[in-house]
Amino acid sequence: MQSAEANYQGVWGNRIGFGQRPALLVVDFLKAYTVEGAPLYAPGVVEAVAKTPALLDAARKAGIPVIHTRILYLAENCADGGMWVKKAPVMKAMVEGNVLAEFCEGVEPAAGELVVVKQYASAFFGTSLASLLHTQGIDTVVMAGCSTSGCIRASAVDAVQHGFRTIVVRDCVGDRHPGPHEANLFDIDSKYGDVVSRDEAIAVFAAVAG
Repeated sequence: MQSAEANYQGVWGNRIGFGQRPALLVVDFLKAYTVEGAPLYAPGVVEAVAKTPALLDAARKAGIPVIHTRILYLAENCADGGMWVKKAPVMKAMVEGNVLAEFCEGVEPAAGELVVVKQYASAFFGTSLASLLHTQGIDTVVMAGCSTSGCIRASAVDAVQHGFRTIVVRDCVGDRHPGPHEANLFDIDSKYGDVVSRDEAIAVFAAVAG
C-alpha cells in the first residue's frame, strides 16, 4: 500500500503561504488540558503551551494582532453547549469558577488583547471573529492552541471557508495522543492550510515588523 504522502502527492498539498496582514489566533489554551489528572489532560498540549510564549512574544513585538479563545458555558447545566456537551459531557468543566476553565500560565492574554468566548469547537462558529478579522484587513490566520484534532481542526476548516489564508504552527498545537495529532496536521496541511514550524512563523512575524 502507498504511503499517505505518496497517495496525496499531486492531488492535495498545494501551499497557500502567508498573506500581507496576519493575526495570531491562540485557541483554548486552558488548564483543563494541562492539569495532570484532569479528564481532558493532554501531554501534547503541555508541550505546545511551553513552546508558545516565544511565538506570542514575536507577534507582540511585530505589532501583529493576537486573539485568544476560550470555551465558556453560561447557561444552566451548560445548555448553551447544545448537542456538543451531550456528545462530550467532559466539556461541562468549562464554566466560571472552575480552575480548569482558566488560561494556562505563560500564554494568558495580555492587556488589550481580545478574548473570544465560544461554546463549540470552531473559533468562528457562533462568534463575531470572522467579521472582526475582515474589518481589520486580516488576510492570514496563524493558529496555535488545542486540541489539534478538535478545536484547531474545526477552526482551520472554518478559517479557510471564511476566506483566510490558514497557517497552523506545528510546535504550538497539541493533543492527548500523537495519532490524532499527526493525522489532523497532515489533513490540515493537505486540504485547508499550511502547517509550519514555529521558527518559520516567527521569521514571518519579524519580516512584518521590519
